[in-house]
Amino acid sequence: MKIRDVMSKDVQVALPTDTIQDVAARMGSGDFGFIPVADGERLVGTITDRDIAVRAVGAGLGPTTTVSQAMSGQVITVLDTDPLQTALDAMARGKIRRLPVVDKHERLVGVVSLGDLSTRVKEKYAGEALETISQPG
Repeated sequence: MKIRDVMSKDVQVALPTDTIQDVAARMGSGDFGFIPVADGERLVGTITDRDIAVRAVGAGLGPTTTVSQAMSGQVITVLDTDPLQTALDAMARGKIRRLPVVDKHERLVGVVSLGDLSTRVKEKYAGEALETISQPG
């Protein structure tokens, strides 16, 4: 089974110029805490509710702060054609719970979460990945 078989395809995307207030409102209304950041078709980062809380609000930045000031710029991605284990391994190495999924042209095509994978792979592998992700860095 490939990542494209389990990933979420309906993905909200933020622009680097969006405000953190706008993105936080979208996260709240959509009940999610992670949004890929794209400049056109090019993935340039990700922003999480934790990024907003810690990097922006915790540093004294206001609601008009741009996403580019609070986002994570180094993005780990997987290909939609990769096997599921590739995503689990990347999540464990990077200690992350969600990964942007790109196609062979490096265009964002979805997001895969640890939850998406846990229902499709052996419980042992998902548990090992979660244990590694949850360990303090």
